[in-house]
Amino acid sequence: MDITLVIQIINMFVLMFLLNGVLYKPVKKILKERSEKLQGMRAEVSDYEKNAQLRQEEVDAKMAKASGKAKAALESARAEAQAAGDAKLTEIKAEADGEKKKQLADISAQFESAKKSLQENLDGFATEMASKILGRSL
Repeated sequence: MDITLVIQIINMFVLMFLLNGVLYKPVKKILKERSEKLQGMRAEVSDYEKNAQLRQEEVDAKMAKASGKAKAALESARAEAQAAGDAKLTEIKAEADGEKKKQLADISAQFESAKKSLQENLDGFATEMASKILGRSL
């Protein structure tokens, strides 16, 4: 064992000390910072996902509410249209019934007028027919 061994041991400790200060600690520090940054990003991503999920739930709730309102408005419009249609149909039926009664009254009046006219001319027709049948005037 000579002095070179001791110098080599000292050289090794100095090299370890220098490498530790210059290379290992900065690399470990950078790796630790990256790990912390990565964990922070994962936490942010998790928060963003939670926020996105909450926003999606809010949008879904609003869509369901809007859909319900639209259905209610549609049903209301249908009911109003049905009521208006029923009212119009009733009005048309009443108008048609009135027109029917008017036409029946006109026909009845014409029938009575024709009946009266025929009744008045009945004696004249009977006499004329008897004359034709008998071949002489009565």
